[in-house]
Amino acid sequence: MKIVPVPVREDNYAYLLAAVDPYDVPKVQAAANQLGVSIVAAITTHHHFDHSGGNEASKYPGAPIYGGSHRIPKLTNLVKDKDEFVVGEHIRVRCLATPCHTQDSISYHVIDTANTSQPGGVFTGDTLFIGGCGNFFEGTGEEMHAALSYLGTLPDETVTYVGHEYTAKNAAFAMTVEPTNADISRLHRMTQEHAITTGKSTIGDEKLWNVFMRPHSEEIKKATGLTGDESAIVTKLRQMKNSFKG
Repeated sequence: MKIVPVPVREDNYAYLLAAVDPYDVPKVQAAANQLGVSIVAAITTHHHFDHSGGNEASKYPGAPIYGGSHRIPKLTNLVKDKDEFVVGEHIRVRCLATPCHTQDSISYHVIDTANTSQPGGVFTGDTLFIGGCGNFFEGTGEEMHAALSYLGTLPDETVTYVGHEYTAKNAAFAMTVEPTNADISRLHRMTQEHAITTGKSTIGDEKLWNVFMRPHSEEIKKATGLTGDESAIVTKLRQMKNSFKG
């Protein structure tokens, strides 16, 4: 299984496995042509235009378009939590409902059934970013905490494929919240070494360096001034991140 990130717009990612969030269809098609592959499906993580806009311009009338609600343009296959489908011959896709950024947010866990020794991947849209999470546009801190915890049940070796390149800003914020965490320093070094970071983190890494997945940390509790309710800590972290100017 080969997953190819395709940067589109300023900081978005589309992906080639099937076409995942193919906002810029010509750019995605050019990448497919370069690899000598055909696009057989479109997988949409949520309805926001920067992820679903390419569905309107799709040049693949026979390709199914998967997504979590009818707010997604040109949707052909509505999916819900724990649904599964197959792309091509060997790529099994399992749907994880992760509502908060939008209520139709679906993350997609993919594995290659022909090569079970290869770690799987997860397309998280704007729910989980490397070292961060999305805004709570249609949800609550409780929902984001539940979504990130759900993603945290995937195998630690699962590679993360995120919706935007926000890693450097996320690392800078995290260092102010949990400054003694050596893994956050490791994340910061990664951003200095790689302009494109998607695909370079795993679920196991996120548990170590993503402060939104670490509300149990005593240092994070101190930074937020909260103890006990982890959803409230996640909410406070999001408020702090929204006002962060670093």
